[in-house]
Amino acid sequence: MTSPDDTPQTFADLQIHPAVLQAVADVGYETPSAIQAATIPALLNGSDVVGLAQTGTGKTAAFAIPILSKIDPASRVTQALVLAPTRELALQVAEAFSRYGAHLKVNVLPIYGGSSYVPQLAGLKRGAQIVVGTPGRVIDHLEKGSLDLSHLDYLVLDEADEMLQMGFAEDVERILADTPEYKQVALFSATMPPGIKKITTKYLHDPVEVTVKSKTQTAENITQRYFLVSYPRKMDALTRLLEVEQGDGMIVFVRTKQATEEVAEKLRARGFAAAAINGDIPQAVRERTISQLKDGSIDILVATDVAARGLDVERISHVVNFDIPHDPESYVHRIGRTGRAGRSGTALLFVTPRERHLLNSIERVTRQKLVEGQLPSVEDVNAQRVEKFRDSITDALNAPGFEMFRRLIEDYERDNDVPLADIAAALALHSRNGEEFLMTEPPPEKRRERPDRPERGDRDRPPRKTRDDLAIYRVAVGKKHKVGPGSIVGALANEGGLHRSDFGHITIKSDFSLVELPAKLSKETLKALEKTRISGVLIDLKPDRGGSRYDSRPPGGKPRRPTR
Repeated sequence: MTSPDDTPQTFADLQIHPAVLQAVADVGYETPSAIQAATIPALLNGSDVVGLAQTGTGKTAAFAIPILSKIDPASRVTQALVLAPTRELALQVAEAFSRYGAHLKVNVLPIYGGSSYVPQLAGLKRGAQIVVGTPGRVIDHLEKGSLDLSHLDYLVLDEADEMLQMGFAEDVERILADTPEYKQVALFSATMPPGIKKITTKYLHDPVEVTVKSKTQTAENITQRYFLVSYPRKMDALTRLLEVEQGDGMIVFVRTKQATEEVAEKLRARGFAAAAINGDIPQAVRERTISQLKDGSIDILVATDVAARGLDVERISHVVNFDIPHDPESYVHRIGRTGRAGRSGTALLFVTPRERHLLNSIERVTRQKLVEGQLPSVEDVNAQRVEKFRDSITDALNAPGFEMFRRLIEDYERDNDVPLADIAAALALHSRNGEEFLMTEPPPEKRRERPDRPERGDRDRPPRKTRDDLAIYRVAVGKKHKVGPGSIVGALANEGGLHRSDFGHITIKSDFSLVELPAKLSKETLKALEKTRISGVLIDLKPDRGGSRYDSRPPGGKPRRPTR
């Protein structure tokens, strides 16, 4: 096992292909990160590699650069395959390959579920030396005969632990088994669970192990604070922080795609330059939005975890967890979007009273104590507004066109005998367009009145009502296939382009499961899910017609009553 040392070196020292070196220089990289410095030479030398590193360490370049340096551009066959757990990561990795291979004549093709087969089939027919895909869609193309891996030289498993957590273990092994014995394999993972160790032992040959060690899971240059905020007060809290905090760009994380649009719209209504990205936004719009964030056209990006995967914008000074993530790893990934390139960053977290217990998990994983912050008071916000107003007057004194307006005001003063201070105040009021200048205290929250609760024996217990926009679907996997809710959500979300907010209750039986999904799934989504597999089993997704909800082979031969 090797741990990268701190010996300074440049990419020019790593003996990479000159065309790739030029592309790396074009994007402004000079010094490789720790994992790049240890991994690139090993892959260039032909060794298999196991890389243990968190997101944000530069692992994509660690495998993309050596593969591009060894690829044969003259051959149109698929020579490299990268497996990624989600379509967002597949797109990010494909974009990285295209960026580092800009001076090579190579075709990079992303293939993933939830999108049309037509451009993917056309790209494979033309010839793609490098294919980046999700396990389910890769298997689909293998079964169609449209993807030929018989000449594969390089295989990368990116975020392997997440692929296994999403139920792709058998799919990954199936793909590995369909590739040539002589291929070079690189596996990257944040953790080393038993399933990863099994794949490493079975399919990698004497791999070089590279571990990027860190004293803490989060960068020490990121200041973390949390605020106890009730859900209805979150927008008010965010507004106060935006008015007082000094910073540059910001990412606000929410749980659902609907929330991205709602929060961004409310921020724009308050005068902030904000935009939303989520899984429903077309790639071209996403790229344009991120470009605007980079150049300062917008300052605030409201995003879901999935939509922000792979986002790397240096000017991000603040990350706000508007909705607390339910798993600590997501928190680590989120706040890792700030504090990049040696800069300091600030991570702010909103916690409702019922979510306090989640703080302990986050502190345990980050190995840092989160400090409770105090929200800026109304007086703090108003003082900041007055200061900005005064600064805007100073700036306007030197602005083009000032002299023309000065003459107009002097004429108005002479003709109407109105003091200059009154005219200035009237103009300031006019510029507000009816909006209040100073913040006022919001009314106190009303406590909900609870009716008297009947005695336990007198209460009816109706079944939980599902959301009106959801319907029950049946999938042909259950407990005997060793699947859990996470596997089902991961596979359906990845292959069908669904999001966590699209899921309702999931009931797992012995040999099938019932899943609440949107009642009006599009034809494209249904088609994308036709050949989805979980743990290697075709899920056969179809609406539940209200037939038997019992397991097909109940213990003792008698059906159980359905759980109410």
